[in-house]
Amino acid sequence: MPYIIGVVSQKGGVGKSTVCRLVASEFARMDGGTWDVKIADLDVSQATSFHWMQRRHRHGVTPEIRVEGYQRLEKAIEDAGDFHVMVLDGAPHATSQTLKIGLAADVVVIPTGTALDDLEPAVALARELAAHQVETARIVFVLSRTGDSDAEVAEARGYLAKTGFRVAEGCLPERTAYRRASDLGQAASETAYPSLNGRAKAVFESIVATLTNANTKKRTAA
Repeated sequence: MPYIIGVVSQKGGVGKSTVCRLVASEFARMDGGTWDVKIADLDVSQATSFHWMQRRHRHGVTPEIRVEGYQRLEKAIEDAGDFHVMVLDGAPHATSQTLKIGLAADVVVIPTGTALDDLEPAVALARELAAHQVETARIVFVLSRTGDSDAEVAEARGYLAKTGFRVAEGCLPERTAYRRASDLGQAASETAYPSLNGRAKAVFESIVATLTNANTKKRTAA
């Protein structure tokens, strides 16, 4: 059975595609690079992740990660059976498809910035998903595009923790190196700076912990 990772947001500009690429690239390195991973780019009008894949191929970045644009979520879920991991890169705003992603995914990742303009819509989306039978254990927030203030990050983390949903460890700060890596077809864990790569990997590992916990609960319920 493949793992399906859904990455969704209530608004654009919160690092959704950055998280998708991080998750895909780190899974693709599992067990010596033997995991087959694909990103389903569900925003075909912008095709952000698809264009990133083209840059990755052009610059010879490995491991290879397949990205395909999908008009229909159902087709992406069907194709997931051919891979170890399918990452669903949702639209840059909540749609009727967002709930379908939530119901299909083993874990739902919601990236958010630290400002209330980002936090409030993110929490509203998580609550909407939970209200429609997406288990709380399968939802995790990721603090993304954060500033330099540790206090601000801690405050945002505290705000999210009070909602009862899981918050991933670490964060993805707003850095030129992350943007430059994306321009080269690299993920946030593939920059030229080990410290930034370590921060990105910490986020990934926390997402995996959410995935493991959610699947354990699912098996226990079954």
